[in-house]
Amino acid sequence: MKFGFFSSDYSDQGTTDDGSWKFCGLDKSQRMFAFGGCFVAGALLSILSTLILLVGNIVAFCIIYSCGNIISLFSLTFIIGIPKQIKTMFAPVRFWATVTYIVLLILTLAMSIWLKNFALSIVLVCIQFAALVWYSASYIPYGREIIRRFFGSCVTSI
Repeated sequence: MKFGFFSSDYSDQGTTDDGSWKFCGLDKSQRMFAFGGCFVAGALLSILSTLILLVGNIVAFCIIYSCGNIISLFSLTFIIGIPKQIKTMFAPVRFWATVTYIVLLILTLAMSIWLKNFALSIVLVCIQFAALVWYSASYIPYGREIIRRFFGSCVTSI
C-alpha cells in the first residue's frame, strides 16, 4: 500500500540537504551539533514536563511536553533541510501519521489549556506519544511492521 496510515513504502527516504541551511552559514558538522542540541533539548523538556506533572500543574505539563516534541521534531531539519522535512512529513507514506500527530498535538494543548481536565489531558498525551512513535517508525525501514508484529503478538498471547 503506497498511501495511507499503515503504509510501509520507504521510497522517499532522503539524505542530507546541504543547500537548505547555507543561508545561515552552517556547515555539515555545525548542523549535526544543532540537530543533537535540539533533539536533546526537546527530550529534556519532555522529561522536565513529567516532573511538573508530579506537582499537579496539568497545563504547564502539556505545554512543555508538546514544546519538547516540537523541538525534537524540528531538529531533523538541521540534517535534511526545511523543504525536505516538510516534503517527507507529508509524503504519502506518512501523510496520515503526520496529520494525526499534529491534530493530537493541537488537541492536547487546547484541551489542557481550556478544559484543564487532568484525566483527558493524560489520555491525549499518551495518544500523542503513540502517534509520534508511529510517525517516527515510518522513517525506519520496516519500523511500522515491527510495531504491528509486536502488538499483534501481544494481542494473540492474551
